Amino acid sequence: MRRTITGFSNPTVKFLRSLRDKKHRKAEQCFLAEGLRLLIDARETGRLPQMLVMATSRAPHPLLDALESDAAAAGGEVIEMDEALLAKVTGKDNPQAVCGVFAEFDTSLAGIDRVAAPIWLVAQALRDPGNLGTLLRTGDAVGAGGLILLDDCADPFSVEAVRASMGAIFTQSVAQATWAEFAAWLRQDGGQLVAASLRDAQPYRGAPYAAPCFILIGNESRGLPQEYEDACDLRVTLPMLGRADSLNAAVAGAVLAYEVLASFTPDP
Repeated sequence: MRRTITGFSNPTVKFLRSLRDKKHRKAEQCFLAEGLRLLIDARETGRLPQMLVMATSRAPHPLLDALESDAAAAGGEVIEMDEALLAKVTGKDNPQAVCGVFAEFDTSLAGIDRVAAPIWLVAQALRDPGNLGTLLRTGDAVGAGGLILLDDCADPFSVEAVRASMGAIFTQSVAQATWAEFAAWLRQDGGQLVAASLRDAQPYRGAPYAAPCFILIGNESRGLPQEYEDACDLRVTLPMLGRADSLNAAVAGAVLAYEVLASFTPDP
């Protein structure tokens, strides 16, 4: 059954707006995802919104009809509001016609099955939610198992990170841990830790990558602490032929991920 909201002061609107703030997301243990594509990706992975919010002026779409039916059948609430209210919820002047509220996932290392995929991305102190979302999207593209966030990273459930992931927040496993927790977990059952570095490194092309390979990406401005680099099983270097001395963190992660994928893919 649909419910229509017309007033900005409605408690549901205030609740939805509050999910743009990390403190409230953590308190409610849920997050916003905007756009039909993201919500369909979620549905295909078995995740349905607890609350489905649609613009009253939306264009009809069979996938949206199916999503509404499935969400309602699972006990989710279906809400309609005009575009002006939806813009207040999403913080965008031109919002998508639909958004959903989803329960946050388990982000403990215990939920990671390291043998489920040959490649994993690991980010340390990554602060930009756009970079975080891009790494999730990269992980999906290369068939990685997921993204492990170390130390003080951006929130993977922020509106910006979810939007930048282009749906990969629903296809990739996400874990959060301290460096000490991750290092102990990694060495307990094995896995190769690889990072881009200028110290005692070999060219990234043709390096001896081994599965499961954990690609470690450092902070956007500071890079990796030396302690973390020292703990790596393999350090590789990427050629920089111009004036720039480094790549964007998410770009560097993507370059390495595709090289590792190529090393694991037999020649035709």
